[in-house]
Amino acid sequence: MLSIHDTGASPPCPAPFNLAAHVLTAAERVPEKLALSVIGPEGTEDWSYGALRAAVLGTGAGLLEHGARPGDRVLLRLGNTAQFPIAYLGAIAVGLTPVPTSTQLTEPEVDKIIAHLEPALILRNADVACPKTRTPVIGADALREMWSGPPAEWEMGDPARPAYIVYTSGTSGAPRAVVHAHRAIWARRMMVKGWTGLREDDRLLHAGAFNWTFTLGTGLMDPWSVGATALIPAPGTEPAQLPDLLRRHEATIFAAAPGVYRKLLKSGRALDLPRMRHGLSAGEKMPDSIRAAWEGATGTPVHEAYGLSECSTFLSSSPARTAPPGTLGYPQPGRRVALLGPEGPVPRGQPGVIAVHRGDPGLMLGYHDAPEATARRMQGDWFCTGDLGQMEADGAITYLGRDDDMMNAGGLRVSPLEVEAVLATCPGITACAVTDIEVRADVRVIMAFYTAPAPVDAGTLDRHMNGALAAYKRPRGYVHVDALPTGANGKLQRRALAQLYEAPNGET
Repeated sequence: MLSIHDTGASPPCPAPFNLAAHVLTAAERVPEKLALSVIGPEGTEDWSYGALRAAVLGTGAGLLEHGARPGDRVLLRLGNTAQFPIAYLGAIAVGLTPVPTSTQLTEPEVDKIIAHLEPALILRNADVACPKTRTPVIGADALREMWSGPPAEWEMGDPARPAYIVYTSGTSGAPRAVVHAHRAIWARRMMVKGWTGLREDDRLLHAGAFNWTFTLGTGLMDPWSVGATALIPAPGTEPAQLPDLLRRHEATIFAAAPGVYRKLLKSGRALDLPRMRHGLSAGEKMPDSIRAAWEGATGTPVHEAYGLSECSTFLSSSPARTAPPGTLGYPQPGRRVALLGPEGPVPRGQPGVIAVHRGDPGLMLGYHDAPEATARRMQGDWFCTGDLGQMEADGAITYLGRDDDMMNAGGLRVSPLEVEAVLATCPGITACAVTDIEVRADVRVIMAFYTAPAPVDAGTLDRHMNGALAAYKRPRGYVHVDALPTGANGKLQRRALAQLYEAPNGET
């Protein structure tokens, strides 16, 4: 039997359609219900569905008044507050295409995005990095004033038209702009069935920042789409404070990257969470030790999901179908997934590249202005993820690692070529290479290796990298070596770099 798993076609997205209108449908049914609570030790900031809808449509109208037109792109340089999802949905509501970005990006990184996308507007908090630009900039105060303004009308249209753009590291070293359609939110209904198990009476606490796409999707858009309540920790909340917040705010589902679970469970104590149904994890493979620690501390399971920026999650464990030990789980209902070799789908039980069918409604429309890069990811009717897996007889898939050199920094994929391009310009460096290294059990960090006539001061290297790369892309250490490992043809053997690392003495 070949490694193809077809769970049946998903219901087609209705037309005309608007992503933001779909997300906030509950505002018509239960306008007074709590949609969002920003929680912290000092109190809460609460938003009802009715207030959220009014702020979204007021923001949409305000953006149009500032000269934006349907189809224009809007760059979001906003902080970790409720203003971020309101601006995001407000843009989509009136047919604009928002581009959410991390606050960690530096001015040079943002400058490249502006040059690439040519946004009509930039929405910015004053303390978030942004270069000087001719593009009109709308500040936080002006955005807040829009919340109470006259509401816009929903801009309805083809569900396959662009809705939003997110950036992901490309294997070439240049970040790619991933264009998603309005129908992407409709496709997430398959995630509710095959991963999250969300219900209208749930209170989902996501531990990430508002402006992380994992939080934006799983922590906000998904709960709102089913009329549930989203709980987001206030900025500055420490992982050690999360158990108390989960208990006091009666969270029924907890979502976070594996690294947050690790910190939350550091004390080793049992957690008193009587309302908790289960945890959710995504972004990187969760180690078995962390899963066991959560289950032991709470008495509830963790359901893990696999996906990527180009298609969100499509393989997962769920309350309805738990993943067999050691596997990622199953293709979600409505998905068509295959494991590919050079000639197509491989037999079950053999390794192959994890791929999702091009007809998946959650698959990206493509990379902005990069049709060749989009085409390179396709093999016939399949979009190739670059990750290796193995499909068992029942359709469960085991993760076997990357088929390329991409690194994982706390759930965010980073191209080594992007980091190396910056490190290579540091004075004194003659050659360099980076990869992610396991520095202790279940902990991986980006590590740089370089050749130079003499070791370069680590502070000098840090300062050089800090000015050009977001914090999550920067190496956590530098190793001076006599030579980088290469093959007979002189090509770098990146996977041999780990053999050069000796903790802690190898770090400089």
